[in-house]
Amino acid sequence: MNNSKNIEPEKKDKRKIENKLYNKELAKLQVELVKLQEWIVLKKLKVVVLFEGRDAAGKGGVIKRISQSLNPRICRVVALGTPTDKEKSQWYFQRYVPNLPAAGEIALFDRSWYNRAGVERVMNFCSNEEYDEFMRTCPDFERMLIRSGIILIKYWFSVSDEEQEQRFQSRIDDPTKRWKLSPMDLESREKWLGYSKAKDEMFKYTDTKQAPWLVVPADNKKRARLNCIGHLLSEIPYEEIKHEKPILAPRNKEEGYIRPPFSDQTFVPEKY
Repeated sequence: MNNSKNIEPEKKDKRKIENKLYNKELAKLQVELVKLQEWIVLKKLKVVVLFEGRDAAGKGGVIKRISQSLNPRICRVVALGTPTDKEKSQWYFQRYVPNLPAAGEIALFDRSWYNRAGVERVMNFCSNEEYDEFMRTCPDFERMLIRSGIILIKYWFSVSDEEQEQRFQSRIDDPTKRWKLSPMDLESREKWLGYSKAKDEMFKYTDTKQAPWLVVPADNKKRARLNCIGHLLSEIPYEEIKHEKPILAPRNKEEGYIRPPFSDQTFVPEKY
Protein backbone atom coordinates (compact mmCIF):
# COMPACT_ATOMS: atom_id res chain seq x y z
CA MET A 1 0.00 0.00 0.00
CA ASN A 2 1.33 3.44 -0.94
CA ASN A 3 1.38 5.73 2.09
CA SER A 4 3.11 8.65 0.32
CA LYS A 5 0.09 10.88 0.87
CA ASN A 6 0.63 10.63 4.61
CA ILE A 7 4.23 11.87 4.44
CA GLU A 8 4.66 15.46 5.53
CA PRO A 9 5.58 17.69 2.55
CA GLU A 10 8.89 18.85 4.02
CA LYS A 11 9.96 15.27 4.77
CA LYS A 12 8.72 13.89 1.47
CA ASP A 13 10.66 16.59 -0.36
CA LYS A 14 13.99 15.44 1.10
CA ARG A 15 13.75 11.93 -0.30
CA LYS A 16 16.30 11.28 -3.01
CA ILE A 17 15.31 10.50 -6.56
CA GLU A 18 17.58 8.40 -8.74
CA ASN A 19 19.17 10.15 -11.72
CA LYS A 20 17.85 7.53 -14.14
CA LEU A 21 14.26 8.02 -12.99
CA TYR A 22 14.66 11.81 -12.88
CA ASN A 23 16.04 11.99 -16.43
CA LYS A 24 13.36 9.64 -17.73
CA GLU A 25 10.51 11.65 -16.18
CA LEU A 26 12.05 14.99 -17.20
CA ALA A 27 12.32 13.81 -20.82
CA LYS A 28 8.63 12.86 -20.79
CA LEU A 29 7.63 16.21 -19.35
CA GLN A 30 9.72 18.12 -21.89
CA VAL A 31 7.98 16.30 -24.72
CA GLU A 32 4.67 17.41 -23.23
CA LEU A 33 5.98 20.98 -22.95
CA VAL A 34 6.59 20.98 -26.71
CA LYS A 35 3.02 19.80 -27.26
CA LEU A 36 1.80 22.57 -24.95
CA GLN A 37 3.88 25.12 -26.85
CA GLU A 38 2.31 24.09 -30.16
CA TRP A 39 -1.15 24.33 -28.61
CA ILE A 40 -0.42 27.81 -27.27
CA VAL A 41 0.67 28.95 -30.73
CA LEU A 42 -2.36 27.36 -32.42
CA LYS A 43 -4.87 28.82 -29.96
CA LYS A 44 -3.00 32.15 -29.68
CA LEU A 45 -2.84 31.88 -25.90
CA LYS A 46 -0.88 34.34 -23.75
CA VAL A 47 0.84 32.69 -20.79
CA VAL A 48 2.74 34.35 -17.94
CA VAL A 49 4.48 32.21 -15.32
CA LEU A 50 6.09 33.88 -12.30
CA PHE A 51 8.87 32.16 -10.35
CA GLU A 52 9.51 33.62 -6.92
CA GLY A 53 11.18 32.39 -3.75
CA ARG A 54 14.24 32.80 -1.59
CA ASP A 55 17.72 33.06 -3.08
CA ALA A 56 19.05 29.63 -4.15
CA ALA A 57 15.55 28.11 -3.97
CA GLY A 58 15.91 26.56 -7.44
CA LYS A 59 13.89 28.95 -9.60
CA GLY A 60 16.55 29.20 -12.28
CA GLY A 61 16.92 25.44 -12.52
CA VAL A 62 13.28 24.77 -13.28
CA ILE A 63 13.10 27.70 -15.72
CA LYS A 64 16.08 26.23 -17.58
CA ARG A 65 14.44 22.79 -17.80
CA ILE A 66 11.20 24.31 -19.08
CA SER A 67 12.77 26.56 -21.69
CA GLN A 68 15.60 24.36 -23.00
CA SER A 69 13.36 22.25 -25.24
CA LEU A 70 11.14 25.12 -26.40
CA ASN A 71 11.42 27.69 -29.15
CA PRO A 72 13.06 30.83 -27.64
CA ARG A 73 10.97 33.00 -29.97
CA ILE A 74 7.84 31.59 -28.35
CA CYS A 75 9.00 30.92 -24.79
CA ARG A 76 10.91 33.92 -23.43
CA VAL A 77 12.72 34.10 -20.10
CA VAL A 78 12.37 37.51 -18.45
CA ALA A 79 15.02 38.35 -15.85
CA LEU A 80 15.18 42.10 -15.40
CA GLY A 81 18.15 43.78 -13.74
CA THR A 82 18.26 46.67 -11.30
CA PRO A 83 15.93 49.46 -12.45
CA THR A 84 17.53 52.57 -13.90
CA ASP A 85 16.87 56.06 -12.51
CA LYS A 86 14.39 56.59 -15.32
CA GLU A 87 12.56 53.35 -14.54
CA LYS A 88 12.46 54.24 -10.84
CA SER A 89 10.54 57.39 -11.78
CA GLN A 90 7.93 55.44 -13.77
CA TRP A 91 4.75 53.73 -12.66
CA TYR A 92 6.05 50.68 -10.83
CA PHE A 93 4.57 48.07 -13.19
CA GLN A 94 5.60 49.97 -16.31
CA ARG A 95 8.88 48.20 -17.01
CA TYR A 96 7.24 44.80 -16.69
CA VAL A 97 4.41 45.48 -19.14
CA PRO A 98 6.60 45.43 -22.33
CA ASN A 99 7.72 41.93 -21.37
CA LEU A 100 4.21 40.51 -21.28
CA PRO A 101 3.45 37.98 -24.03
CA ALA A 102 1.58 38.55 -27.26
CA ALA A 103 -0.76 35.90 -28.66
CA GLY A 104 0.98 32.56 -29.00
CA GLU A 105 3.76 33.36 -26.53
CA ILE A 106 4.95 32.25 -23.07
CA ALA A 107 6.82 34.57 -20.69
CA LEU A 108 8.71 32.97 -17.79
CA PHE A 109 9.55 35.62 -15.19
CA ASP A 110 12.67 34.82 -13.15
CA ARG A 111 11.50 37.16 -10.40
CA SER A 112 8.87 39.71 -11.25
CA TRP A 113 6.98 42.71 -9.95
CA TYR A 114 7.01 40.95 -6.58
CA ASN A 115 10.51 42.35 -6.02
CA ARG A 116 8.74 45.22 -4.31
CA ALA A 117 7.10 42.90 -1.80
CA GLY A 118 10.35 41.04 -1.13
CA VAL A 119 13.85 42.40 -1.59
CA GLU A 120 12.78 46.05 -1.91
CA ARG A 121 10.76 45.82 1.29
CA VAL A 122 13.39 43.96 3.32
CA MET A 123 16.35 46.00 2.08
CA ASN A 124 14.47 49.31 2.37
CA PHE A 125 14.81 50.05 -1.35
CA CYS A 126 11.26 51.43 -1.39
CA SER A 127 9.34 53.68 0.97
CA ASN A 128 6.48 52.51 3.17
CA GLU A 129 4.10 54.46 0.93
CA GLU A 130 5.40 52.74 -2.22
CA TYR A 131 5.13 49.34 -0.54
CA ASP A 132 1.57 49.98 0.67
CA GLU A 133 0.57 51.20 -2.79
CA PHE A 134 1.98 48.04 -4.35
CA MET A 135 0.03 45.82 -1.98
CA ARG A 136 -3.18 47.70 -2.78
CA THR A 137 -2.75 47.75 -6.55
CA CYS A 138 -1.01 44.44 -7.31
CA PRO A 139 -4.19 42.30 -7.09
CA ASP A 140 -5.98 44.79 -9.36
CA PHE A 141 -3.06 44.75 -11.81
CA GLU A 142 -3.16 40.96 -11.98
CA ARG A 143 -6.93 40.94 -12.42
CA MET A 144 -6.46 43.33 -15.34
CA LEU A 145 -3.97 40.93 -16.91
CA ILE A 146 -6.35 38.01 -16.50
CA ARG A 147 -9.29 39.98 -17.94
CA SER A 148 -7.12 40.84 -20.95
CA GLY A 149 -6.82 37.12 -21.69
CA ILE A 150 -3.48 36.36 -20.06
CA ILE A 151 -3.12 33.03 -18.25
CA LEU A 152 -1.25 33.97 -15.06
CA ILE A 153 0.46 31.28 -12.96
CA LYS A 154 2.49 32.15 -9.84
CA TYR A 155 4.97 29.74 -8.21
CA TRP A 156 6.70 30.23 -4.88
CA PHE A 157 9.73 27.98 -4.31
CA SER A 158 10.03 27.14 -0.63
CA VAL A 159 13.45 26.14 0.72
CA SER A 160 14.56 25.55 4.29
CA ASP A 161 17.21 27.58 6.07
CA GLU A 162 19.54 24.57 6.22
CA GLU A 163 19.21 23.76 2.53
CA GLN A 164 19.76 27.36 1.48
CA GLU A 165 22.91 27.41 3.63
CA GLN A 166 24.25 24.33 1.83
CA ARG A 167 23.52 25.78 -1.60
CA PHE A 168 25.19 29.07 -0.76
CA GLN A 169 28.25 27.16 0.42
CA SER A 170 28.36 25.11 -2.79
CA ARG A 171 28.30 28.34 -4.79
CA ILE A 172 31.24 29.65 -2.79
CA ASP A 173 33.21 26.46 -3.39
CA ASP A 174 32.38 26.05 -7.11
CA PRO A 175 34.02 28.63 -9.44
CA THR A 176 31.37 27.98 -12.10
CA LYS A 177 28.59 28.90 -9.68
CA ARG A 178 30.23 31.74 -7.79
CA TRP A 179 28.65 34.36 -10.07
CA LYS A 180 25.27 33.28 -8.71
CA LEU A 181 26.20 34.52 -5.25
CA SER A 182 25.79 38.29 -5.16
CA PRO A 183 26.47 40.62 -2.21
CA MET A 184 22.68 40.93 -1.97
CA ASP A 185 22.39 37.15 -1.53
CA LEU A 186 24.93 37.20 1.30
CA GLU A 187 23.11 40.02 3.02
CA SER A 188 19.80 38.19 2.65
CA ARG A 189 21.18 35.41 4.86
CA GLU A 190 21.28 37.88 7.73
CA LYS A 191 17.68 38.87 7.08
CA TRP A 192 16.05 35.43 6.96
CA LEU A 193 13.31 36.43 9.40
CA GLY A 194 12.65 39.66 7.54
CA TYR A 195 12.14 37.77 4.28
CA SER A 196 9.84 35.30 6.05
CA LYS A 197 7.66 38.14 7.34
CA ALA A 198 7.67 39.82 3.93
CA LYS A 199 6.59 36.59 2.22
CA ASP A 200 3.75 36.05 4.71
CA GLU A 201 2.54 39.62 4.22
CA MET A 202 2.77 39.26 0.45
CA PHE A 203 0.67 36.10 0.50
CA LYS A 204 -1.89 37.80 2.72
CA TYR A 205 -2.61 40.46 0.11
CA THR A 206 -1.83 38.76 -3.21
CA ASP A 207 -2.85 35.12 -2.77
CA THR A 208 -6.17 35.74 -4.51
CA LYS A 209 -8.78 33.43 -5.97
CA GLN A 210 -8.05 34.69 -9.47
CA ALA A 211 -4.25 34.46 -9.11
CA PRO A 212 -3.31 32.13 -6.23
CA TRP A 213 0.21 31.40 -5.08
CA LEU A 214 1.32 27.84 -5.79
CA VAL A 215 3.97 26.68 -3.34
CA VAL A 216 6.67 24.27 -4.57
CA PRO A 217 8.63 22.46 -1.80
CA ALA A 218 12.16 22.83 -3.14
CA ASP A 219 14.64 21.27 -0.70
CA ASN A 220 15.03 18.52 -3.29
CA LYS A 221 15.80 20.25 -6.60
CA LYS A 222 14.98 17.34 -8.87
CA ARG A 223 11.60 16.65 -7.27
CA ALA A 224 10.80 20.36 -7.32
CA ARG A 225 11.52 20.55 -11.05
CA LEU A 226 9.39 17.54 -11.91
CA ASN A 227 6.53 18.59 -9.65
CA CYS A 228 6.51 22.16 -10.93
CA ILE A 229 6.64 21.22 -14.63
CA GLY A 230 3.99 18.56 -14.14
CA HIS A 231 1.74 21.06 -12.42
CA LEU A 232 2.31 23.69 -15.10
CA LEU A 233 1.20 21.21 -17.75
CA SER A 234 -1.97 20.51 -15.76
CA GLU A 235 -2.84 24.20 -15.48
CA ILE A 236 -3.36 24.72 -19.23
CA PRO A 237 -5.60 22.17 -20.97
CA TYR A 238 -4.02 21.23 -24.29
CA GLU A 239 -4.18 18.62 -27.00
CA GLU A 240 -1.47 17.09 -29.12
CA ILE A 241 -1.38 18.52 -32.62
CA LYS A 242 -0.72 15.81 -35.19
CA HIS A 243 1.95 16.56 -37.76
CA GLU A 244 2.98 14.66 -40.85
CA LYS A 245 6.56 13.51 -40.63
CA PRO A 246 8.64 15.85 -42.80
CA ILE A 247 10.58 14.42 -45.72
CA LEU A 248 13.96 15.86 -46.56
CA ALA A 249 14.24 16.82 -50.21
CA PRO A 250 17.45 15.85 -52.03
CA ARG A 251 20.06 18.56 -52.38
CA ASN A 252 20.40 20.22 -55.75
CA LYS A 253 23.65 19.65 -57.56
CA GLU A 254 24.93 22.63 -59.46
CA GLU A 255 27.02 21.74 -62.46
CA GLY A 256 30.26 23.63 -62.78
CA TYR A 257 30.37 24.86 -59.17
CA ILE A 258 33.79 24.48 -57.55
CA ARG A 259 34.12 25.14 -53.82
CA PRO A 260 37.09 27.24 -52.72
CA PRO A 261 39.88 25.24 -51.05
CA PHE A 262 39.64 24.64 -47.30
CA SER A 263 43.12 26.09 -46.95
CA ASP A 264 41.62 29.55 -47.58
CA GLN A 265 39.55 29.26 -44.39
CA THR A 266 40.59 29.82 -40.78
CA PHE A 267 39.67 26.92 -38.52
CA VAL A 268 39.40 26.72 -34.75
CA PRO A 269 42.28 24.59 -33.39
CA GLU A 270 41.17 21.09 -32.43
CA LYS A 271 42.57 20.78 -28.93
CA TYR A 272 40.12 18.09 -27.85
